[in-house]
Amino acid sequence: MTGLVALELSAAAFICTHLLMSHPLRPGLVGALGERGFAGVYSLVSIALLWAMSHFYGRAAAEAPGNLWDAGQAGWIVATVLMWMGAILFVGSLRRNPAFPNPGKPVAHIGAAREVFAITRHPMMWSFAIWALVHAIVLPTLASLTVSAAIFFLALVGAAGQDRKKARLVGEPWRDWMRRTSFVPFGRGLASPGGFALIGGTLLWLAATWAHGALGYRPAGIWAFFG
Repeated sequence: MTGLVALELSAAAFICTHLLMSHPLRPGLVGALGERGFAGVYSLVSIALLWAMSHFYGRAAAEAPGNLWDAGQAGWIVATVLMWMGAILFVGSLRRNPAFPNPGKPVAHIGAAREVFAITRHPMMWSFAIWALVHAIVLPTLASLTVSAAIFFLALVGAAGQDRKKARLVGEPWRDWMRRTSFVPFGRGLASPGGFALIGGTLLWLAATWAHGALGYRPAGIWAFFG
């Protein structure tokens, strides 16, 4: 078995186990293992498959290291701006989600969408999808595209699955939240991410892209245009 085939199989297993354990299998597993037991099994499976993807990625990259296209300077500029946006969405998603005003309690009403949640109701999932898209643009090897496709697919299909599950479990408050917000970033017009997300996301973006080069990988972000 080639490294690429092994990577594709581990990526497919990563996607399938996440979707199955997050939705159809979750009630039965929670009933059998309890919430904490389920969380432990979910984490162990995720860690094992992430390790497998990382291991086989190295083999696949060594077997077929060439890029399928050249992103060029324009591609790097687009990727740099997108990654900045992804970092802003990620940091902003760490603040309280207005759709869950009192975690663990029934949702009777969801207030107005603010900051990154006014941009998209799934800012964290979109940050993962943007990360995957950026890597597909600037590192278009077969190995990289396999991982990027898996992360992109899982992030957005997972987000859509969350909407369906919450609409079923929460009911009208969630359906109303969906009507007032956008799945796609900026789908309901321009919105400010807020100071916390903008400053924190910018700092994360600068630090992560600097570390990309400092750790021996190709310089990324604005650092790719220096030197």
